[in-house]
Amino acid sequence: MADHPRSTTPTPDATSTGSRGPRGSRIGRRDPDDLRQLADSPVSLRRVARLFTPHRGSLAIVVVLIVASSAVGLAQPFLVRHVIDDALPRQDVRLLLLLVGAMLGVAVATAAIGVVQTWLSTTVGQRVMHRLRSDLFAHLQRQSLGFFTRTRGGEVQSRLVNDIGSMQGVVTQTATSIAANLTVVVGSAVAMVALSWRLALISLVVLPPAVLLTRQVARMRHRVTGERQQRLADLHVQVEEGLSVSGVLLTKTLGASPRLTARFEETSADLVGLEIRSQLAGRWRMATMNIVFAAVPAAIYLAAGFPATSGGMTIGTLVAFIALQGTLFRPLMGLLNVGVDLTASMALFSRIFEYADLPVEIAEPDAPTPLPRATARGEVRLDGVGFAYDADRPVLTGIDLHVPAGGTLALVGETGSGKSTLASLVPRLHDVTSGSVSIDGVDVRDLASTDLAALVGVVTQETYLLHASVRENLRHARPGATDAEIEQACREARIHDLIASLPEGYDTVVGSRGHRFSGGEQQRLAIARTLLRDPAVLVLDEATSALDNETERSILATLDDVTRTRTTITIAHRLSTVRNADQIAVLSHGRVVELGTHEELLLLGGRYADLVRGGLVPEPAAA
Repeated sequence: MADHPRSTTPTPDATSTGSRGPRGSRIGRRDPDDLRQLADSPVSLRRVARLFTPHRGSLAIVVVLIVASSAVGLAQPFLVRHVIDDALPRQDVRLLLLLVGAMLGVAVATAAIGVVQTWLSTTVGQRVMHRLRSDLFAHLQRQSLGFFTRTRGGEVQSRLVNDIGSMQGVVTQTATSIAANLTVVVGSAVAMVALSWRLALISLVVLPPAVLLTRQVARMRHRVTGERQQRLADLHVQVEEGLSVSGVLLTKTLGASPRLTARFEETSADLVGLEIRSQLAGRWRMATMNIVFAAVPAAIYLAAGFPATSGGMTIGTLVAFIALQGTLFRPLMGLLNVGVDLTASMALFSRIFEYADLPVEIAEPDAPTPLPRATARGEVRLDGVGFAYDADRPVLTGIDLHVPAGGTLALVGETGSGKSTLASLVPRLHDVTSGSVSIDGVDVRDLASTDLAALVGVVTQETYLLHASVRENLRHARPGATDAEIEQACREARIHDLIASLPEGYDTVVGSRGHRFSGGEQQRLAIARTLLRDPAVLVLDEATSALDNETERSILATLDDVTRTRTTITIAHRLSTVRNADQIAVLSHGRVVELGTHEELLLLGGRYADLVRGGLVPEPAAA
């Protein structure tokens, strides 16, 4: 609405941390953005655990399956040892068959357990995500208009979709990997000591420097990847700004295409160098890990060749030991990054809970007063209304207005006088700071939001249409409307003939934000959509501002017919729109300074007469 000032209230997302999965920073060092997020909005593990309480049985089974899978997998090296040391030297076919069968059984059991564990953990994660996503969407729907004017739309979508989507990784990746890695590391270490405590000691000496080297390379790659992701984000923004419908229109009208192309080419060129560095860093990491994987077994083979360190081990024991040692490195790296994973996961929950904990500024009444549309008359009364976006900056002060059922009130005044803000209080897009707004004697704060929406219809100068067909856009206002009722509403809004002339008629897709239609056509669709709801009170905020004079006169004639049975509050800068109103309220600096009919106010020779003479509410050229 035109008179809404920009709020100075800080956005709830003043320090955005971006959207990434909880496994996005596995380098052994907590991401500074995650730490800042948790410092600004702490979250307790107990609260996170409550989300999974309804699924604790399934989670317990997941943990048991993880432990069982890891334990079963550890049997493989011991089976290999018996094959090498016993079955093959003795040519014992029966024993060999049993051992090979057991090895296959271990593989099948591990695979089957993994499938069941993945199904259970994913199911739990998806159900928790669904509940959290649905609850957060419903909570945000209850937020006031002020919240959305001071919050970037992309941030709301990011938290609702990306952050909650990434949150599933807490169950399917972070939590399960901790249990699996811990089981593998402990089990492998115990088995290695059981096989040869000497070689186990050598492994423990060699592993730490190998782990540190790998982590250093991973940190280097993380830095390069961070720069690359930032430039990719810049590239996505440039694509959105330069190739969207609105962006292309702005670019062509400003002649900015060469500049945007050069800017895009520069960003793309930066990505070339960063991509090369990222690939090299990845190759260095893989090379380092390959060296580690080769060096540690080599050291063990060397130690096994000396009598002092071999302890007389058999070939089968050595092979089994090497196999166990090979399973130790990756789980150990995972455990070393537990702190990073938990911090990243908790940062995601922090971002989600930050929105979930937002207070509802316009709350539903505890005991709503029923006011059915069928019996509503539409009498609107404003008693001592005051409103302020900020406590020290009042927008409206001491407004007293009465619009009888079926009456019409026009609000006029200079830009910023408070017209749109005043009109927004009737459908309760904002709550009054003082005084009250009532319909048929019932304070709008005592009405359920669904009942109020059925009573009050709003058409603003900023028309929003869904990327769907004309029929779907209109039926969005009243899902149960018949095709005949939809067409009747369009006839009343003088848009039916145009729609019927289109090749696909009412099934024509309006396009992104309604770009298939002109501004005036979009407003007529918005009027038809509101008329389809048949509200008792109609609020028109510059609803005919985009129409030519002839179309406006046609719609005003229609509105004269349809407003005879409903109360109408109109905001307009055209004299043709307001002159026939039962009352005209002139606002200045948030106060009603004049009130009367068109003729009365002209005779008064005050502010309204000045507005007419000054051209702020001029007659249309054709009038």
